[in-house]
Amino acid sequence: MMTGTIKPILCVVTSHPIRGDSGEPTGFAMLELTHPLAVFESSNIPVEIASIRGGHPPIDFFDLSDPINARFWNDKNFRMALANSRVLDDLDPADYSAVFFAGGHGAMWDFAQNESVQEVIRQVWEGGGVVAAVCHGPAALVNAKLSDKSYLVAGKKVAAFTDAEELEVNYEKVVPFLLASTLKKRGALHQPAANWSANIVVDGRLVTGQNPASAQGVGLAIIDLLKGEG
Repeated sequence: MMTGTIKPILCVVTSHPIRGDSGEPTGFAMLELTHPLAVFESSNIPVEIASIRGGHPPIDFFDLSDPINARFWNDKNFRMALANSRVLDDLDPADYSAVFFAGGHGAMWDFAQNESVQEVIRQVWEGGGVVAAVCHGPAALVNAKLSDKSYLVAGKKVAAFTDAEELEVNYEKVVPFLLASTLKKRGALHQPAANWSANIVVDGRLVTGQNPASAQGVGLAIIDLLKGEG
């Protein structure tokens, strides 16, 4: 498949701005969007940004000392796309070759229970596309089921923000559930690595990464799958 014929990649971020009862602001982790976007851009594959509620999503880990973050933040086209993120429920999953869920703690409150999240995952997967997520983004996979009512992650190898990492940042009692433990309850074969180390797991067309250090690698794995499909 030539890259020019690949349908866009849909990048989904959280709309949730507060870490539970802590009152602390959160949102999507900026580099977990920008680092994959840099990979997609260099591969000349179009991208659309969506969020649960649309409009400008809340940003966490807003670090402009990261050169990729800074480059995108200074790009007026990116800023406009972010400010006008599409409402996920308004989109047709058939329009996309892949769906990628960025992390950030906010995802723990609005990805898992969202019916549009579950529907886009099901349709992209059953349409032969790539489903991907990084860090807390795999919260999107917790309740994602296929048409036969089985969990997508059942029997599949996955990476996600680990319980040990959640304990290290002291949010284990703030988040509504522990992500890795919950994925395992759904039948996922969780593949943890040392805290904060890059860890990308590919199982067929499912691509998952453990933490922020895994974001670029998840992007590269998505591109490898899309380019290899033809």
